[in-house]
Amino acid sequence: MITLSVAELRAALPSGGMLMGLDPGTKTIGVALCDPNWRFATAGKTIVRRKFTADKAELAAIIAERDVKALVIGLPLNMDGSESPRSQSSRALARNLVDLGLPILLWDERWTTQAAERAMIEQDFSRAKRATRIDSHAAALILQGAIDALVGAAF
Repeated sequence: MITLSVAELRAALPSGGMLMGLDPGTKTIGVALCDPNWRFATAGKTIVRRKFTADKAELAAIIAERDVKALVIGLPLNMDGSESPRSQSSRALARNLVDLGLPILLWDERWTTQAAERAMIEQDFSRAKRATRIDSHAAALILQGAIDALVGAAF
């Protein structure tokens, strides 16, 4: 199942469970995880993209190790809400991961990378550390937005 609807994802996961957030880029995939009760998202690792089969195997290993119940993939939209070429890349990633058997929520990720960078600057991360961790921090913001909506805290 691939959906844009928080309600559909919530219905697919009546007992909750750990979620994995993904911020797919052309060179890396940022990974974040949340607790099974959907309270907080935490930045995880950044996967350097190689061939898709290797990327998928690395994601599948994390899913199995952490008992992930669903995926939240960032969907980069234009500022007017329309889809961009990068949106199609995120949709393709979702289609290629659907055979992992997990529900997938596509989540609007406008401004997440900029927000993650601002937060990292405020925490005095060096430029080098920001460069290696920005995608996983953006994934955490994507995932946090989705879990806030899942529990009804989004406005």
